[in-house]
Amino acid sequence: MADIFEQRIIELRKEINEYNHQYYVLNAPTISDKEFDDKLRELQDLEETYPQFFDAYSPTQRVGSDLTQGFKQVKHIRPMISLSNSYSVEEVAEFLTRAENGLQGEKCEIIGEMKFDGTSISLIYEHGRLVRAVTRGDGEHGDDVTSNVLTIKSIPLQLPENGDYPDAFEIRGEILLPWKQFEALNKERAFNEEQLFANPRNAAAGTLKLQNSAEVARRGLDAYFYYMLGDNLPCNTHYDNMQRAKEWGFKVAPVMQILPSIDAVRDFISYWDIERKNLPVATDGLVFKINDLRQQLNLGSTAKSPRWAVAFKFQAERACTPLKFVSFEVGRTGVVTPVANLEPVLLSGTIVKRASLHNEDIIRSLDIHDGDKLYVEKGGEIIPKIVGVDLDSRIPDSAPVKFVTRCPVCGAELRRIDGEAAWFCPNKYECTPQITGKIEHFVGRHMMNIDGIGEEVAQLLYTSGLVKNIADLYDLTEEKLMTLDRFKEKSARRIINGIEDSKKVPFERVIFALSIPFVGETTAKVLAGAAHNIDTLMAMNELQLSSIGEIGDKIARSIVDFFSLDFNRTIIERLRLAGVQMEISEEELQNKTDKLAGKSIVISGTFAHHSRDEYKKMISQNGGKNVSSISAKTDFVFAGENMGPAKLEKAQKLGIPIINEDEFLKMIE
Repeated sequence: MADIFEQRIIELRKEINEYNHQYYVLNAPTISDKEFDDKLRELQDLEETYPQFFDAYSPTQRVGSDLTQGFKQVKHIRPMISLSNSYSVEEVAEFLTRAENGLQGEKCEIIGEMKFDGTSISLIYEHGRLVRAVTRGDGEHGDDVTSNVLTIKSIPLQLPENGDYPDAFEIRGEILLPWKQFEALNKERAFNEEQLFANPRNAAAGTLKLQNSAEVARRGLDAYFYYMLGDNLPCNTHYDNMQRAKEWGFKVAPVMQILPSIDAVRDFISYWDIERKNLPVATDGLVFKINDLRQQLNLGSTAKSPRWAVAFKFQAERACTPLKFVSFEVGRTGVVTPVANLEPVLLSGTIVKRASLHNEDIIRSLDIHDGDKLYVEKGGEIIPKIVGVDLDSRIPDSAPVKFVTRCPVCGAELRRIDGEAAWFCPNKYECTPQITGKIEHFVGRHMMNIDGIGEEVAQLLYTSGLVKNIADLYDLTEEKLMTLDRFKEKSARRIINGIEDSKKVPFERVIFALSIPFVGETTAKVLAGAAHNIDTLMAMNELQLSSIGEIGDKIARSIVDFFSLDFNRTIIERLRLAGVQMEISEEELQNKTDKLAGKSIVISGTFAHHSRDEYKKMISQNGGKNVSSISAKTDFVFAGENMGPAKLEKAQKLGIPIINEDEFLKMIE
């Protein structure tokens, strides 16, 4: 009987892999989402029932794992060296001339490709199966990120049976975060008041190095492949090999063209300088390669770059577009941010309609007037930025843009803290965007993680009168939610289940969720570790708070002010009665020691036994203080593999002790 189910498992894996290829690579799905989900669920059920048929490369494993692990350093089979750059058609022509001269006058055929702006990856396949994925690293060694790459649905884990691929080969490409996913990720980070990723390249690189592969899977990375290496490749030209790779299931860059002349190169550059803006992923130029592999071999490489390929870099993206008006928007903490609302303009694949002007000082320094045409730039930094004004087109006698003096929502007079650039609305508990912003923040993934409540739902709950503050969330019922137009039984139950689950969220995240000004995720952890419970925290004065590591005078004053208000104390009591965690668990308290008490510790490098986040938690649990930079006050550096050279040099210069992973674990044993 088990043989029958094993055969069904094999069939389902094959079908689902093919459906994934059709959807994520060919962009041509052949079944509905529901049909796909039904097949995946059937496979999951069978694999749970018959664990003896487990396969780490099953499509059910694409979701990743929340178990952390360090990345091992791996030596590349062949070095991953970078390309030299060119900035004009003439420089590309010089590259071709050098290549032909190096081949004693042989004519060369050029391939033009898109240069994707992500993070380089090398995949090793043996007998049609992915066995290892390694980052570029320093070109000689990279990190083994196979567990994270397994979650990327456009990467084939098992090539088709009876394919003409070699027994062993390497294929190189670029891991990317598409524009759509990048913008969603930054929107989420902005809401959580986390530092935004400057561009999709940084986001892709950061995601690929996460220790939690389930989070990698959630973010939606993609991959394009552009070069194959091996001893027994099927074809003698680069172009033909990549077409074969496409047949085997790889997502080969669609922008790959044979260019018979320099005029064709010029046309290729001109065309893609415009059209690349419509691609779903970020690019930063083009690549030109000699097509013939024999010629590539004979040309060889310098110490830094191959002689058979050259990159072409586009100029930074900039556009000039009229300013329609400046709006003033109120955030969760009351800060009023000026935003330039622009005539829509296409930049780097997205339509830009708005760009933050940040604060009053920026408006003054740019000297923006009503009706001005503004220069908007992206370049490597993908968040739109106003970089200047076209003074020649300024309307005569136009008035300078003035910062508002009253809250644009509630009308309260704005205030400005001495020494800071931002103006803020002091009406924290009656100003609508501040209230709905606090609700949105409270339910966020890094806070109480209540699924189903986003910006629109938070506003709907507030305007309907069901939720006037965060404590009201715990009075919601399915019946109350279903009185609202957009809620059905399933969506209402989803929120109620999320609210119930939030009662298990640890105390440190509850502190973060409260929206105490200047208290972010890291500060909340420090406060939880020092106070242990909400009553102790509420009773602490400024001096007691500022004596805690990483808590400065400004944060201490903000915490005292927050808990001095009866409104906030009432909210705390209602949350406590609802069952929200208001103290550190007994288990966590038992794990606390003073073995590292008073020590400031810098972590650098990668580790084998635990992740960096786990080690940071261990330091805190043992009374130590995590610090980001080395100074004379640093007690020691906890160094893993590939420690940053700048930190190493500074530690040696200051005589700071450096301990390894085994020494650290022994220290806190």
